Amino acid sequence: MFQAIQWDPSLGIDLGILTLRYYSLMFLIAFGGGFYISKRIFIHEGISLEKLDKLLIYTIISTLAGARLGHVIFYQPELFLEDPLSVFLPVSFVPDIEFTGFRGLASHGAAIGIAIGMYFYSKNVTKKSIFWILDRITIPVALGAVFVRIGNFLNSEIVGKATGSDFGVIFVQLGESFPRHPAQLYESVSYLILFGVLSLLFWKTNLKQKKGVLFGIFFTLLWTIRFLVEYVKEPQVAERADWLFNTGQLLSIPMIIIGLGIIYFSNKTSQKSEVV
Repeated sequence: MFQAIQWDPSLGIDLGILTLRYYSLMFLIAFGGGFYISKRIFIHEGISLEKLDKLLIYTIISTLAGARLGHVIFYQPELFLEDPLSVFLPVSFVPDIEFTGFRGLASHGAAIGIAIGMYFYSKNVTKKSIFWILDRITIPVALGAVFVRIGNFLNSEIVGKATGSDFGVIFVQLGESFPRHPAQLYESVSYLILFGVLSLLFWKTNLKQKKGVLFGIFFTLLWTIRFLVEYVKEPQVAERADWLFNTGQLLSIPMIIIGLGIIYFSNKTSQKSEVV
């Protein structure tokens, strides 16, 4: 059971006229699963399902736009000058025109994009506090993160460091013969546990009545997981490999602080409301 696993999957399912890439399939499952969970929540709370359809649109656009921009800004800023059209198009124009598909997505950018999207969703659709919707999308977002990291594993990307032993996964598509930590799976399993914890807190406690607390817990734990898993990941920017913390960790630290701050101030606001 401690022997290295040879990992060499195909890139997707050949449908004849096109190939359905596993990474894209994982995104479809993530959005589909999130929609199903959100539907249960909306029905339980008596919210019109028309608002749910709009939530899906806001979420998809804000997630993909934020994730793509985040990747370019945080990891590949040279694209703005070298190949600006490829920032949002699934085509590379440098050095030659090549269809690349939509790749290069950053979870920190996705988080910022979703927050902005939910602000406009709250303002234009629900007319409620932004924390009302943020508390309720924590569960589907956590589940979505599970499948996104599985997609990374299927793509043999965002790999872990070499284990230096017989344990691990050999990513054959990278042209390697030594085992690495399956960091994508570590992260995926951690997010699955987070999904379970948030589900229990939402359905079995009254925390959802305290606006922002659930979201604060989610944000704090999500980025703590990311910070810790980064220790077994290869740095995504080789030039920053000798930094004390890699890029993913540096971006996670302020997110953790924001999460803790939201928990503190949300609890404080709830306690004042109870007194009044």
